[in-house]
Amino acid sequence: MVAMSGGVDSSAAAATLAEQGYRVIGVTFLLGGGAEESPSDARYHYLETARRMADALGLEHRVLDLREEFRSRVIQPFISEYLRGRTPNPCVECNRWVKFPALLRVADEAGSEKTATGHYARVRKNPDGTFSLLRGRDAAKDQSYVLYRLGQEELRRCLFPNGVRSKEEARAFLASRGIPVEEVRESQDICFLAGWNYRDFLALHCPECLKPGPILGTGGEVLGEHEGIAFYTVGQRRGLGVSRSRPLYVVRLEPERGAVVLGEREEVPGTWLEAEQAVWVRGEPPAEEFQATAMARYNTPPVPCRVRVAGETFTLVFDSRVWALTPGQHAVIYRGDEVLGGGVIARVG
Repeated sequence: MVAMSGGVDSSAAAATLAEQGYRVIGVTFLLGGGAEESPSDARYHYLETARRMADALGLEHRVLDLREEFRSRVIQPFISEYLRGRTPNPCVECNRWVKFPALLRVADEAGSEKTATGHYARVRKNPDGTFSLLRGRDAAKDQSYVLYRLGQEELRRCLFPNGVRSKEEARAFLASRGIPVEEVRESQDICFLAGWNYRDFLALHCPECLKPGPILGTGGEVLGEHEGIAFYTVGQRRGLGVSRSRPLYVVRLEPERGAVVLGEREEVPGTWLEAEQAVWVRGEPPAEEFQATAMARYNTPPVPCRVRVAGETFTLVFDSRVWALTPGQHAVIYRGDEVLGGGVIARVG
């Protein structure tokens, strides 16, 4: 059972497994805002693309309507996090709560033991019977960050055929099989925005986000007024509406008083973070305190740090400054290529 979005990545994964002798069923998830929307809307064009790709590969194809689940588990929390002055990563939550549970559910219904996606990541079975999540071999395309909350059952049953190839190799693989890759769509980072700027999306779907408040300096001085804290993120420099002789950056957001706080570059958090909702890929951390590397934002290089675990939280102290540590983002911990675990960033400094 292969999740097929109609893009290069999932199509290459499905084609690879079919050639390896698997009976492959492609399933496309109908996502979006809710059941009141019609699948004929332009944002659902990927359904037809996925159908065409499945036909070209000679695969059975199914569509699963997950719109209400997607709204409650992904879109509403996305909005809520911005109202809290945090910057979320909805792809992590979608994989955790929507896509992989749905994929396993339809696989069980079809009597399929294995599932697959087009993610650039790898799974390894360990001598003790546990499974590890590993970075994709192409570091530039690696997607293990957005998969870190998958558990042992998901990893035991999931295949990632693209984990050992680059994006260019995936495209070449399809092209060599006669698939017109120039017609294949590229996946969007945040699919439900459908080309919208996230600020416009929030303004339309969350009127509460349009609540003005003060722009303050770190010393408490009033520098101006903003149109809503949801439109700002830690480390932001442009579009602040404040002119000073030296560059200013967003240092923090204070939702309790609706304030955006600006400071100089060295005041932007980058030394340590505390994360909550911690999960560990093998079920538990390797130790209460250990050295590792971590990504505090998607698509950034892992940085050396010291990890201290305390129940469902952990603290990371970085060996060198990391730019713009941001509440709401995810801190993912690595040892070499292996994902150890991660959590949601709650406090920074």
